[in-house]
Amino acid sequence: MSPRFTKTFTAGPKHIDVMGHVNNAVWVQWIQDMATAHWDAVARAEDRARFVWLVVRHEIDYRGNIAEGESAVGETFIPGEPTGAKFDRRVDFRNDAGKVIVSANTTWAMLDAETLRPQRVRAEIAAPFFEDTE
Repeated sequence: MSPRFTKTFTAGPKHIDVMGHVNNAVWVQWIQDMATAHWDAVARAEDRARFVWLVVRHEIDYRGNIAEGESAVGETFIPGEPTGAKFDRRVDFRNDAGKVIVSANTTWAMLDAETLRPQRVRAEIAAPFFEDTE
């Protein structure tokens, strides 16, 4: 398992649905934002320039929610080694009480930024996600 990366999200008026809490589509966007921020923070500059990621699968469990003005801390990590062009990711969002309210297992495929063709995730690309950066 890789080191964990965190980011805080605060629900604004545009994130709220008719139920009075963050819309499910917003959670999906925040999952993508977590993955992108983690890649930008950890990947080598040459890899960020050469590759892009495409989500191929989201499996999301909704166990709670937050309302406008409330925050959730997202935490993500890579649970295992890549398989070919695919890299799995785990994302959990916790409310102010520390309870996991949304959790996701996602699968991403790495593509060449120019050709948009899948590329195998080589060990040197994955390595920064498994190093302890603290």
